[in-house]
Parts: sequence; structure tokens; C-alpha cells
Amino acid sequence: MKYIIAHDLGTSGNKATLFNENGQLLGMETKEYGVDFFHENWAEQDAQDWWKAVCDTTNNLLGSLKIQAKDVAVVSFSGQMMGCLCVDRKGIPLRKSIIWADQRAKQQSKHLEDKISQWDFYRITGHRNTPSYGILKLMWVKDNQPEIYEKTFKMLNAKDYIVFRLTGNYYTDFSDADSCGCFDINTLSWSEKIIAAAGIDKDKLPDCRPSTFTGGAVTKEAASLTGLKEGTPVILGAGDGVTANVGAGAIKEGKSYCCLGTSAWVTTTAKKPVFDEQMRIVNWPHAVPGLYAPNGTMQAAGASYSWVKNQICKMEQYEAELHSRSPYDYINEEISNSPAGANGVIFLPYLLGERAPRWNSDAKGCFLGLKAENTRNDLLRSVLEGVSMNLALCLDILKSKVNIEEMTVVGGGAKGEVWRQILADIFQLRINVPDILEEAGSMGAAIIGGVGAGIFNDFDAASRFISMNRYHLPDKTKLEKYKELKEIFDEAYYQLEPVFKKMH
Repeated sequence: MKYIIAHDLGTSGNKATLFNENGQLLGMETKEYGVDFFHENWAEQDAQDWWKAVCDTTNNLLGSLKIQAKDVAVVSFSGQMMGCLCVDRKGIPLRKSIIWADQRAKQQSKHLEDKISQWDFYRITGHRNTPSYGILKLMWVKDNQPEIYEKTFKMLNAKDYIVFRLTGNYYTDFSDADSCGCFDINTLSWSEKIIAAAGIDKDKLPDCRPSTFTGGAVTKEAASLTGLKEGTPVILGAGDGVTANVGAGAIKEGKSYCCLGTSAWVTTTAKKPVFDEQMRIVNWPHAVPGLYAPNGTMQAAGASYSWVKNQICKMEQYEAELHSRSPYDYINEEISNSPAGANGVIFLPYLLGERAPRWNSDAKGCFLGLKAENTRNDLLRSVLEGVSMNLALCLDILKSKVNIEEMTVVGGGAKGEVWRQILADIFQLRINVPDILEEAGSMGAAIIGGVGAGIFNDFDAASRFISMNRYHLPDKTKLEKYKELKEIFDEAYYQLEPVFKKMH
């Protein structure tokens, strides 16, 4: 039996999972690490913490499952994107990594926009020019820490640094390259135009390869630290937003999924980028060669649900602790007692500003339409409906370009049957529910690794990993209700947009 180890390098920690060649998840190990938040919107991590987490989880995984290192056929990765880790010629980090959540590079973003319009940038990269992307952060390093910039040999993302530690080689895959903000998704190569405008040395960027590319083999030193066998193939994998596509089965044109986590997104699969005239959605190169992953990501999905739980559901939390249940079990029961449309209450889920489809950091969350007759149940239901309608606006953009007939749902928020049915009714699509909801990223990395190492012939092997025995069909009687409500939801945002700006 051949085994695959997939590492999911997230923001809060690394999760190592072990799958066999039949797609069975045999075990997982997690090790947390910290994030340094400071100066209001700066966020950094120590790359050595990533490496230690990979070493510890690999050793623990093999030990707990009593798997021989020689039986591990491949190691692959899913990782946080849009980072900037500067390393010298020996691969030693010169400073902490500036991670995806960091927004310090606003001045650099404006400088780049003065040279390349938002539309041109969008048509090249598939994204808007924002401070989130790696090259903007490297520009900040050049402007503010020139001595570090001069010593920088390569700028890496999280998984790319671990590939280096395992193999000694510097690579990035197409998805993480795109998260740098200077990658041409039309040609799958670094954009000379953006790099020149940014004033960055192209040599400081790693070579780009497909997600299934073998980045090298585990070195003797890395083997001694991780417990892996020297010579084990290391596959690049992809950024976490893209590995989830594979793990959710969105591997052919039109196949789509919705991830309900702290943030949430809807993603489909297309043969070419989907360029929206208003630049409301973004595009990623897919891990499957020749495909793209058009995507709309919102900021506060599960975060809105968690917020309302923490602020107005104290009794549910008390009851849950008393009876060893989840507070969401009680909240979902209450939501079920409010009708579609929440008796006229609308929630705008912009607690953290908004990415798609608004792209407005000034946007605020609010309840609208409150009347004396409304109940807590209505408020709670409106939160799930508000998040779902925001996602539906992104979905409508995708549906205008790609034929989407059904949707797979993954992530922690997808555990709730009530929310899944609300999605089905608002999306007016069949919602498919995998047996394993929270491992799409790890599964995707494992499938990519298996294809790259030749264990699987192609990405159709995803069917070995993904089992779906549940689904929700849309209630056609709610079609007109939610169509009308979605229009009011959209109009409400635009009416309040100038108010949000004044409040900021």
C-alpha cells in the first residue's frame, strides 16, 4: 500500500494528513503556531515555526499510525497564499514573513496603480491591485528595509519555503505565483510589465511550475528531522484556495463549490479566465492543467455567524455546555422557526469590510427592516440569509459566464443542515454534501501529490477521496421570495455606501 502525506500550512497552524492510495483518510496531526499582529493591520509569522510544525507533525503522524517511512510515496502541500518571505542565498529567512492578512503596502499599491491601471492589472493577473499581494509587500521591503531587499535571493510563500527545506530547491506553483500579484494568468508566466512597473528584480522570484511538478526529493538532513525517507518525492501542491477546488471535486468545466468558513467563497471551473467588467470576482490558475478557478470570496461568513452567537446567544452557549452539544445546534433550531425572508429582516454581513462583490473596506454590517414584531429567530436567520445572498451575487456573476448546474458545499459552516438548505433555496441549485466537510484542502493536496508522483493517472482519482451521500434540493416555492429579497439586499448596500464612507 502506498501512502500520501499532505501538509496544509494555514494561518493558525499546520495540519499533516495521511491518505492511502484508495483515498482513505487514515489520520492527522496538527501543530499550532502564532501570528504577530501589530500597527493595526500588520501581520507576520516566523517561517521557522512553519518548518518546526512540519517536522513535528510528520514525525507524530508516522509514529502514531506506525507507518514505515519507506511506504510514504509522496509529500504534497496546500498553503496560505499572498505572503512575502525573503530568504538569502542559503535559504535563511532575512525577516519574518509578511502574511496574507497584512495590509501595510497601501502606498506601494497606489504607486503601482499610477503606472498600471486597475483594469490592465486585472486582465493580466485575474485580480485587483490591492496591498494583499506578495509583490506589493516586497515593494514595501525595498522601500523601507533596503538592506534586507538587497540580501534577498528569493521571495517565497509558505509551502514554497517548506519545499525548499525538504529539497533544497526554489519553486512556486502557478496558483501561489498568481498570489504574488505579478503573474500573467494568460501565459502562465511572470508578468514583465508588472515587475518592471513595481521596480522589483525578477531574479528574486522563484521559478514557476505546475502544481503537480516534482520540486525535488527529501534530502538526508530533512529526512533526519522529519522522519521521512531520504529521496521521497516532494510535489509542489498549490495555494489553499486552489487545493480546495480539487478536494471538493471541482475538476471539470462547470463543476463548482462553496466553502463556508470564517470567510467564504464560491468557485467554479472554467477553460479560460472569467473577466468581469466591474472586477467583482477574481481568477486563479487551477491545479488541473488547462483550467482556471474563477472565484468570489467574501470576508465575514462564518465570522458573522460566530459574532451573532457570541453577542446575542449567551443562553444557547450555556445550554450547549450543560448538555455537551454545540451552541449552533440550538441556534439552528431557532432559525428553523423563522420563515424564508426572516419576516422582513435583512442583514448586511460586512463586519470586516468586504471583498467580493463589493471591494469596499469601508462597508459595515447592519440589520435592516427591524419591526416590533420581529424575534430573535428572525435576526438569527437573517444572518445566514445575508451571507448566502452576498455569495449568491458572486455566483450570479459566475453563472453569467459558466454553466453551473449544482454546487458542492464544504467547510465548517456546512455542518449545519439549516444553512445548507438556505443556500439551496437562495442559489436555486442542488447542494451536494461530502461525507468529510473540512478536509477539502488536504484532500486536494493529496490528489495533486498522487497525480504528480504517478500514483494516479489523472485528477479523476478525486472520486476515490470524495464521497457524497447527502444533498439538498432548492424549494421552488421560495424562488420569487428570495429573488425579490436579493434585489433589496443589493440595493440596500448601494444606498448605504456613502453612509459607510462617512462613518469610516
